[in-house]
Amino acid sequence: MTPIVATIRELKKVIKESQILDLELFYLGPDNFESVALKEEGVVVIRGLSGKWRSYQALENFKDIFRIAAGIVQALWNFLFLMPDVVFSKGGYGAFPSVVASIIFRIPLIIHESDAIPGKVNQFSARFATRIGISFPGAASFFPKDKTALVGIPIRKRIFGGNKEEAKEMLEIYSQTPVVGIIGASQGSQKINDAVLGILPELTQEFEIVHQTGEKNYADVKSEASVILEKGKKENYHPFPFFEEGRLRGFYSASDLIVSRGSGTMIFEIAAWGKPSILVPLGIAAQDHQRKNAYEYAAGGAAVVIEEQNLSPHILFAEIKKIIGDHAHMKKMSEAAQRFARIDSGEIIAREILKLGIH
Repeated sequence: MTPIVATIRELKKVIKESQILDLELFYLGPDNFESVALKEEGVVVIRGLSGKWRSYQALENFKDIFRIAAGIVQALWNFLFLMPDVVFSKGGYGAFPSVVASIIFRIPLIIHESDAIPGKVNQFSARFATRIGISFPGAASFFPKDKTALVGIPIRKRIFGGNKEEAKEMLEIYSQTPVVGIIGASQGSQKINDAVLGILPELTQEFEIVHQTGEKNYADVKSEASVILEKGKKENYHPFPFFEEGRLRGFYSASDLIVSRGSGTMIFEIAAWGKPSILVPLGIAAQDHQRKNAYEYAAGGAAVVIEEQNLSPHILFAEIKKIIGDHAHMKKMSEAAQRFARIDSGEIIAREILKLGIH
């Protein structure tokens, strides 16, 4: 959802600068907890049904046929009254009804793919889309060349800025020890959490650790860490359940090395900050897209990949020590990350949306 928020903010910025028209924004799709972020941006959220087609569970597929059909009817009804000038889809099963409605009403459709391997909805949408934005070069082979552009992933500009010392103070880091930032996407990662707890005494002896655990895991991780570090350096461990934008900015600014999952958004945020990283792709991600994202990013030298099945506390600790102990290599990783980054992605997409909407 954060790339959509980033794109919305760029749309507002471009319109304000151009003084060309008013902007009405509607989100049609599943109403989940992330919809709150859209409402805060002035987006009207309209809940819509959809279903996820699975390659297993025939009974669930049977139920989802009705959900998908109902979602398409809902989307057609909403489009009939809204009649948007342009439709922007990030893909995913929740977008499918609105994509179908845009096709039926012949409304310009822009799609954006965040992963190296496109999802099924975006692969379907591509044949009807006016413009297609991709994040990883490897995705280009799935789409028509004449309407596809490599644009990266829109990143929220509010997670940039500040300085390292202010960030460390906000996170209550008072030493000059290298800082390792650990983040398992917005919901955290149980496997990464377990690996960190398994080497927490060793980590805190040598580094400051800033750890986003995920809200559902926070109490357990904090409690276990307190026991593990009873005779250790508790002051070097800084767990957080979730990073809102201001604290996320501090997290990136303060960290010398980042351990993360392999989602497209996380990779592009890390790249934008120019931070060396260790990526642990989610093993059960659809179409194994996190693994492919991670390896495509790491191919340029910006990151090291640890396969989830190979993630053990001591392998993680060895990789962290190896990277932080080699300053020249860290500099090369940082430079590779910056080369991969595309800070202007949101603006490029916003201008393309407006161009199609105006015409």
